[in-house]
Amino acid sequence: MKTDREPVRIRLQQLHLPITHTQDDLRKCAASKAGIPVDSLRELTILKQSIDARKKREIAYVYDVAVTVAEGIRLRGRAGSDWSYYEPKEFRPNVNEAKSFAKRPVVIGAGPAGLFAAYVLAQAGCRPIVIERGKCVSERVKDVERFFETGVLNPNSNVQFGVGGAGTFSDGKLNTLIKDRDGKGNYVLRTFVRFGAPEEILYRNKPHIGTDRLRTVVSGMQEEIERLGGTVMTHTTVTGFTVEEGRLTAVHCTDETGGRTIETEVAVLAIGHSARDTVKWLYEYGFAMEPKAFAMGVRVQHRREWVNRTQYGDAAELLPSADYKLTHTCRDGRGVYSFCMCPGGYVVNASSESGRLAINGMSNFDRMADNSNSAIVVTVSPEDFAADYENLRAREEKLRERMRREGMQEDDNDTPALTDIAAPLIGMEYQRRLEEMAYLAGRGAIPTQRYEDFREGKASTGCGSIRPVNKGAVHYTELHDCLPEYMSDAIEEGMEAFDRSMPGYGCDDALLQAIESRTSSPVRITRDETLQAVGFAGVYPCGEGAGYAGGIMSAAIDGIRVAEEILKNN
Repeated sequence: MKTDREPVRIRLQQLHLPITHTQDDLRKCAASKAGIPVDSLRELTILKQSIDARKKREIAYVYDVAVTVAEGIRLRGRAGSDWSYYEPKEFRPNVNEAKSFAKRPVVIGAGPAGLFAAYVLAQAGCRPIVIERGKCVSERVKDVERFFETGVLNPNSNVQFGVGGAGTFSDGKLNTLIKDRDGKGNYVLRTFVRFGAPEEILYRNKPHIGTDRLRTVVSGMQEEIERLGGTVMTHTTVTGFTVEEGRLTAVHCTDETGGRTIETEVAVLAIGHSARDTVKWLYEYGFAMEPKAFAMGVRVQHRREWVNRTQYGDAAELLPSADYKLTHTCRDGRGVYSFCMCPGGYVVNASSESGRLAINGMSNFDRMADNSNSAIVVTVSPEDFAADYENLRAREEKLRERMRREGMQEDDNDTPALTDIAAPLIGMEYQRRLEEMAYLAGRGAIPTQRYEDFREGKASTGCGSIRPVNKGAVHYTELHDCLPEYMSDAIEEGMEAFDRSMPGYGCDDALLQAIESRTSSPVRITRDETLQAVGFAGVYPCGEGAGYAGGIMSAAIDGIRVAEEILKNN
């Protein structure tokens, strides 16, 4: 036992409370855990809140909290067992030691990685220039809504491209597998709160912002970067670099008025996972790259109320919309799993290239849409790309011929042979083939099929008891037309396995939609121990598009790391 003459800050873990508890109940539980009078608690901060739903009749909230104990109060139990001293991780970028830049640094891409890199550089007084091929959030929203309503795509302003990146039109999930040892993750969350995100993201076990609130956050970050002296150039695409003796000296770009050159010695390459044209010219310019494994598949829709009741039983009406996480290893060893689950959300047409169709999940903060959806994806390796590519190309041509007979308009996409594709880019081209097939199978809309029809291998002509909740038009069809055989087989085996874990998951009327192809980048741009591109001093590959992140949080953290490295080395 220990007595302190000064107030003591301690951490208490695993506080279980009924789902109908009050704030006073939480304080009493914390005091009891510490063995002290409740009136001796001077301050209580929730560090983590989760839901324990393992027993449907005993669902509880579980808390980790930090409390300040009044001076002179004797703590019971053992430090390190019943409680522990608490010192918060307060990460702050070291912007005070920033050296002056003779030429302003450039940040290419304004997704999470690019925004946080620019934000840190702006705080250091470096006045970064952010180059984004898409539009600002307010203009981008109009283009996206127009696309959902009409199907007319703006290839530079859509769900993938624009300030905020692809995450702006998603659920705004803030999960990450990265251990937050230095507090960078908490710094990202606090920054989001500063610009309008709800404070609960600081402690929720699986925090999310929602597309509706994330738009405000993104706009606020852009405005702050500009207030600090940065410049955000939208409608602008980077087209090349000037490199002298292995070091960057200029960035070339085009906007609505023509081409321009920006002299700089530093460029953050935060292009996102969908900037395929940029990846191609970077490879042709000589950047070292390698293909990487990722996952592809479909999205499945169920009724939100069914998911809630399956997860929470009779307590469903008292709790937020439920999520789930499901995994299965197929008989052939291939993994299939749920990914980017969106409670009470929409399946959206997330396409960014003409004649190609990709989908994603999106939720508002309240997660109250009629359906919940999740990607059901299959692991795909570089060996799969090479082994299946030519077969896929032949199947695509047959599908194109069928569409021609039905009078579908041709697109301008080329379908290169495997021998014509550079090895690091095979995964990217494999994605494209599958997206083209999805576009053809859906006649330009989201191809959709009831699960019963998918099992039986026949085209759907409509929905059953589960009606689609989508942003963008849907077309009922046969998904086997646009999926590789190994992928279809793995999805069906996974759905049957998931049905054993969540009875009803594989119901006849569950809706499958294709194709979920952009779970992560299929390419990694090689960087050295200083986070610079190999052979290109001053260029810093960053975030998901460069192959170093997978989601909003990890991309933002990578952007911070890169900014810190730039400040240290320049």
